[in-house]
Amino acid sequence: MPKAKRAAQNRLKILMVASEVTPFAKTGGLADVVGALPKRLHEFGHDVRIVMPLYSSIHRDTFKKHAAPLGVPIGWGEMWGAVWEGTLPKSDVPIYFLENESLYGRPGVYGEKGRSYDDNLARFTFLSRGALQLAKYLHWHPDVFHVHDWMTAVIPLYLNTWERETELGASASVLTLHNLAHQGSFPKEQLPTLQLDWNHFTYLELERYDHINLLKGGIYHSTLIATVSPTYAEEIQTPEFGEGLHEVIRSRADSLRGILNGIDETVWNPETDPNIPAHFSAKKLTGKKTCKKELQKEAGLPVREDVPLIGMVSRLDAQKGFDVVAEAMPRILDGLDCQLVMLGTGEYWAETFFGNLSHHRPDRVQAWINFDTKLAHRIEAGCDFFLMPSHFEPCGLNQMYSQRYGTLPIVHAVGGLEDTVDNYDQEKGAGTGFKVHDLNANSLFDTIGWACWAFHNRPKHILAMRRQAMRKHFTWEAPAREYQGVYWEAVRRRRGLSL
Repeated sequence: MPKAKRAAQNRLKILMVASEVTPFAKTGGLADVVGALPKRLHEFGHDVRIVMPLYSSIHRDTFKKHAAPLGVPIGWGEMWGAVWEGTLPKSDVPIYFLENESLYGRPGVYGEKGRSYDDNLARFTFLSRGALQLAKYLHWHPDVFHVHDWMTAVIPLYLNTWERETELGASASVLTLHNLAHQGSFPKEQLPTLQLDWNHFTYLELERYDHINLLKGGIYHSTLIATVSPTYAEEIQTPEFGEGLHEVIRSRADSLRGILNGIDETVWNPETDPNIPAHFSAKKLTGKKTCKKELQKEAGLPVREDVPLIGMVSRLDAQKGFDVVAEAMPRILDGLDCQLVMLGTGEYWAETFFGNLSHHRPDRVQAWINFDTKLAHRIEAGCDFFLMPSHFEPCGLNQMYSQRYGTLPIVHAVGGLEDTVDNYDQEKGAGTGFKVHDLNANSLFDTIGWACWAFHNRPKHILAMRRQAMRKHFTWEAPAREYQGVYWEAVRRRRGLSL
């Protein structure tokens, strides 16, 4: 078979449908995945495209508006929206934006001032159903719809109902679970918004605690399911991590795949990063000392090379382990010679606690209660250790950034943290970080103390670990190849072909 023909046969049409995509709108790691994975898939030769809402915060100056409006079946009738088309930055990947001022013409992605929008079911039903309508409007029929979290999890259900006998009936679906804690739960009285029969409101499909649960329906109906790390794929089949959905996930265990996220190593690169005061590499770490010194100055901390500097960049809430950090802080400040810098916003109690701590202990703690991307880079580059004691962490990205900068993560051994950090082996002087295996204030104090002990007493180990960490790679190459395999498996399953 000619090479060109074989390449065409191996080319998949993939439509990513997501509520957020970097750099257009972002609240979490989901946006980073959808902003990066399609680029690598495109490089592999696949025809991959993206659909997302056109939020009011998105500048449309460089987009092209399609002449015809798009009609989307929803509720008791139809809603209309405009279609805008652009490309992912630094790529040829097309991205379509669905415009509807009544649904998306507001400041937030999901809500404002800590409260979700009351019409989120309608907002993301419009996105989900709109993506299906768009594919038909474009006369472009995807082999795979790749959907993300609850916001687009109803698409697999539509493919198995409304679209089963249409030109989209052969399309497979892959649902990636980024965070099982968010499930898309709505009052059952809103079911007509979805234009689905009540026979889908069952224990097996959409019903949970007498409410609609979009994620549960997506898990049930998707051709295949992916999570953002292998360990998280195992964890969510248990009551401890399954967020009440462990039974339905366990029933689909043969269709579940754990694929670790990647990061953009051109952005997170200490040899070229424009946001840090000095560059460095695994071979030449002198610049890291400069970064630490300048970060201590910026934080108003005593400039000391001989004290371990610990960083945190995170949403400030209990899920990220800040409740445990707060409980452990008195012992940390009294018992360990270390400094702490943190950056983030979140729950009021956490902002208040760490803000007050920074005010009362300015010689030991600096808490920046905001978010600053450039400062996040300086923290990653300037710290000795990076603290991530999340109660659960589907994948996590900061522990990967940290290792790229020779900043050794101190993590709770769950989810992607377990998969990406190699625990310190004191006998061999090897590893890329330090793990807490049973998270509480005492164990966290002990593990931070262990890291500080190694810093003071095993400096050669720390140096070797920094270099080992910096030589690890977390690109999108391997994850994209794994997803490519998942797509092909999903297509074969959907079409009843042999594997």
